[in-house]
Amino acid sequence: MLDRRKFLAVCSAYGYGATLLPGVLWALADEKGKITKQMIEEAARIADVPIPEDSRDVILTKLNSAVKNYEAIHDLHLPNSVAPALIFDPVLRGAKFETERRPMRMSASPAVTSSTVPKDIDQVAFYTVRQLAELVRTKKVSSRALTDMYLDRLKRYDAKLKFVITLTEDRARSKATEADREIAAGQYRGPLHGLPWGAKDLIAVKGYRTTWGAGGFETQTIDEDATVVQRLDAAGAVLVAKLTLGALAQGDKWFGGMTRNPWNAEHGSSGSSAGSASATAAGCVAFAIGSETLGSISSPATRCGVTGLRPSFGLVPRTGAMALSWSMDKLGPLCRAVEDCALVLHAIYGPDSYDRSVKSAAFNWDATLDWRKLHVGYLKSDFERKPQPLEPPKQTETETAEEKKQREERAKRAEMFRAMQEYDRRFNDAALEQLRNMGVRLIPAEIPKFPYDAMVPLLSAEAAAAFDELTRSGRDALLTEQGPGDWPNTFRAARLIPAVEYIQANRARTLAMEGVARAFEGLDVIVAPTNSQQLSVTNLTGQPAIIVPNGFRGDDAPLPIQGDRNASGGPGTPVSLTFLGNLYGEAKLLAFARAYQDATSFHLKRPRL
Repeated sequence: MLDRRKFLAVCSAYGYGATLLPGVLWALADEKGKITKQMIEEAARIADVPIPEDSRDVILTKLNSAVKNYEAIHDLHLPNSVAPALIFDPVLRGAKFETERRPMRMSASPAVTSSTVPKDIDQVAFYTVRQLAELVRTKKVSSRALTDMYLDRLKRYDAKLKFVITLTEDRARSKATEADREIAAGQYRGPLHGLPWGAKDLIAVKGYRTTWGAGGFETQTIDEDATVVQRLDAAGAVLVAKLTLGALAQGDKWFGGMTRNPWNAEHGSSGSSAGSASATAAGCVAFAIGSETLGSISSPATRCGVTGLRPSFGLVPRTGAMALSWSMDKLGPLCRAVEDCALVLHAIYGPDSYDRSVKSAAFNWDATLDWRKLHVGYLKSDFERKPQPLEPPKQTETETAEEKKQREERAKRAEMFRAMQEYDRRFNDAALEQLRNMGVRLIPAEIPKFPYDAMVPLLSAEAAAAFDELTRSGRDALLTEQGPGDWPNTFRAARLIPAVEYIQANRARTLAMEGVARAFEGLDVIVAPTNSQQLSVTNLTGQPAIIVPNGFRGDDAPLPIQGDRNASGGPGTPVSLTFLGNLYGEAKLLAFARAYQDATSFHLKRPRL
């Protein structure tokens, strides 16, 4: 008997997986999987691809002759590291950005006093990169002491938060000892020298496994250091751990469990940069590197109350990092403060001669930049939009007891989500008021209307290609999550996206890029609610975003549904605000976000672990 997986392989080999609906053919195929012209006619009718009678023999002949071509490509066993020949470029004609690199200008050195150098080194665990850098530079704290402290904290809290995949202890202690020796000899490399950091485990590190958080890849090793690892090594930073990510960069559930939120360990950290956000929030690394394709820095930064930077597409090389979507993947830092993100970005950005999407744009951090002279917009409609009551799922006459239970749970979850959105509006309103109190003249701005949701499947199509062999081999069954919205089913469904429609969506994306560019005309920064359509839009068009803590829910906050594995929110949990910038306009974007962060100080609050 032909099974569905073999049938899908047959459809793909004949080209049907990319143009028709194999589900229809499956229902009609005989035990040998033979496909007839009649079956193609029925499938074509549902796919809305009319095929004239006199063309069917020709089409079958062409498809049969193409089989060897498909198989020849499959026989290459393309590794995830091989990118398509097509390169996404977010830069439109006439766009200008800075290319001349200038020396970085940091904020004034923090004072080093007896109170800033506590006897118990654990008390510096939540210091910012800027603070830690000064302690190390002045030799008040050694890199080895910091490294041992953070390694100890990683071990201590991992049982509760599940944010570590692999500790890199030997490498870390060797690098820390080297850093102390260099600093003692007057060879100080800069603000990251001697500071311990963590890498999302889709970033390759030679000599250690790179698991991508996924079942079936638990022992995978990649014999290279990713570019960001090489650059942080060059800056003197000390890698202490490879941190969790949801399987193949989806969510916070990985092969070892679910990474937790330090503010409420009953809840997940969100993802997919799950461990990077959780470990940073818990004071277990000085900073971490994560990645974002469609919210994987923004969402866990929000959930865990840290500061996350999603750089412009094409600013940071992705060489040595797992590919999910070649036209949307970005690497960026998760830190405790905005300037921390600036210092890390300064170390990792710029072309590396391998990732051909990277531009020769300059990031010239200037902590003294006068943010008051910047032109700041805000997404007026998004801030004013009120959550709409959702129509409850309707009961059917044939509903079973289990279906009734599921319907009631969906309705309850929808109402809780609406109530939380309504509650959280107060934080957005307060943010605008705070900005006005700072003297900022907020200029109304709007994201242009385009069918952005129809463009998001570009990600699914590219991800399905990146993991094509995983799907065809059946090894996707090893992935931890197998639900309707999880990668195995998403990859399978993406094989049904016609190649023509993929191209059409990219053409629509060009229009969206032009529209968003117009929305930014005359503006340096746009303030936005984090949970709004801008997240999808700017991931498609490439603009950078900085996500900052924006307060904490009070005791009157709506309570999450008890026992809901995907629960979030509730009393004492953080909310966030997002600032958007022009392509490669990170210097102005971060200067403004830092001013807001300094005026509010939400980033200084620590979770009770």
